[in-house]
Parts: sequence; structure tokens; C-alpha cells
Amino acid sequence: MGFADQRFNVNLSILFTELPLLERPAAAAAAGFTAVELWWPWVDSPTPEQSELDALKKAIEDAGVQLTGLNFYAGQLPGPDRGALSIPGEESERFRANIDVAADFAQSLGCTALNALYGNRVDGVDPAEQDALALENMALAARAADRIGAILLIEALNQPESPKCPIVSAPKAVEIVDKVNAATGLGNAKFLMDLYHLSMNGEDVASVIEQYAAKTGHVQIADNPGRGAPGTGSLPLEELLDQLKKAGYDGWVGLEYKAGDRPSAEAFGWLPREARAAR
Repeated sequence: MGFADQRFNVNLSILFTELPLLERPAAAAAAGFTAVELWWPWVDSPTPEQSELDALKKAIEDAGVQLTGLNFYAGQLPGPDRGALSIPGEESERFRANIDVAADFAQSLGCTALNALYGNRVDGVDPAEQDALALENMALAARAADRIGAILLIEALNQPESPKCPIVSAPKAVEIVDKVNAATGLGNAKFLMDLYHLSMNGEDVASVIEQYAAKTGHVQIADNPGRGAPGTGSLPLEELLDQLKKAGYDGWVGLEYKAGDRPSAEAFGWLPREARAAR
């Protein structure tokens, strides 16, 4: 067991960001990784030009890496936004316009996990109205994911860094997962278990794993405090990933941490190079 027994992918929206987007897949490959994931890369456009989509697809293919996860449009991320699907008006419409674009792009690269970020509460808007809109939009996203043979991921963020987001605990995220599955009858909504966010919330991470491993479709990690590489904080990530493995989780583990004041290529010393290529 241990880190060498996991399947890791690199999140190219938080690592290698010192490079232009189209150079990041090759940089991940040069560091020894064979799989990557992305937040929606065009924060200002849910429907970018086909030429932009084609250029990113080519960069990923040319690098020889597999795209294993992609976010739907989520507004300004990184930035003040935490998703768009529960925001009435223009942002919700932008999310809907993005659904098939993101799903088709994922399908073109064999990516089978799509993450739908819920979004912040809006001052002056009834939370029940936002929740009804969110369920409607997540059902649309789940159906699009099902069309391409993918799962829909629903993630719990953390309250200190996302105080306006209503999904800031594992039980709440799993509650939404269950509601989406009940609404669609598809069963393809899954929990995205981000161990950093859970730790920041003060949740008992080992207990969360015990309760929800079976409903987990993807895992992401960063150490805490600091959201840095494993070993830079005090979160027992190796032990927790071992627990996940023993609980039956055999999916991807996304490296969604900050490189700090060094090039991203130097932020993987905790993981032997021979353990970086997915097996």
C-alpha cells in the first residue's frame, strides 16, 4: 500500500499554471504522469470557439496523457465564483449552454468524469429557489454525462474558503448526489471526495471515508494547512488513501495542490517517478 499503490492524475488548473494552457499537458508528461484533469479552462466562455477546443485536445493527445476529469463551466474559478448552476439568470444559462460542449469535449478524449460545481448563495435570492434550479441543472448535466458514458461528480468545498457555498460537508454533498440520482433514475451522480476540503471543514476524514467510499466517484488531495504537496502539512494522506483503497475505492486521485514558490515540476518529490505513471 502507500502512495505507490494509487492512480494519480495532475490537475492542470492548479499545477503547471506558470505555463500557458497548451503547454501544461506536455509538462505533466515530462514529469512522469500519464493522466491529467482540468477545471473548465475558459472562465469567460462556456462555449469557446471550436478551434480552441481542438487546440487543447491536440495538446493533450500530443502529450500522450489521458484526460480523466473535467469541470463544467463554473464561472470565475479560480476567483470569487464556486460554480454557476445554482445562480439564477445569466450564469445558469451559461452553465446550460456549456453542458453539451463540455460533455462532447470530454467524450472526444475518453474522459468519463464531469464535475458540476454548485455555486454560491446569492444575496436576496431564496435558497429554495437556488436549490430547485440547481437540481434541475444537475439533472441535465447527469443526463449529458450518461450520454457519453460518464459520471457526474458533486463536490463538497470548505466553509472557511467558500463561505457562501452551501455544500461544505460530506453529508450535504452526498445528500445532493442522492437527490440527483432520484431525479434522473440514472445512478451516475457520485461524490467527489476532496480530502483537503474535508480537513479544512474539520470533518473526521477517516469517518467520511468509512461512510461514503461506496458513493465516491473521484478523490482529490492536497495537504493541510497550506494546500501544498503531501508532506507540507499534517494531513496523513498516505494513510487516508490506503483506507480508501481498503474500502474499495480504485479510481483516480487528483493532485489538486499548490506548488508554492517553486516550479510545478519540482513539487512531486514526495512521489517516486516510477509511481507517477498510471497503472
